[in-house]
Amino acid sequence: CAVCIPECPVEAIQAEDDVPAEQQQFIALNAELAKSWPSITRTKSSLPDAEQWKDTAGKLQYLER
Repeated sequence: CAVCIPECPVEAIQAEDDVPAEQQQFIALNAELAKSWPSITRTKSSLPDAEQWKDTAGKLQYLER
């Protein structure tokens, strides 16, 4: 529905057609993880460490699956 796109404070959410070439691998990862993660249906506060992570490169290495 795209409601979350303008709500993301660090612009981490994008329409699939707008995902930059260097981030295309995240489309498949998102589809995989979306099957097990709950849908967000209400506005939530950022996680306590969000500011620390917002500009961190290479976050994928920290993903636990």
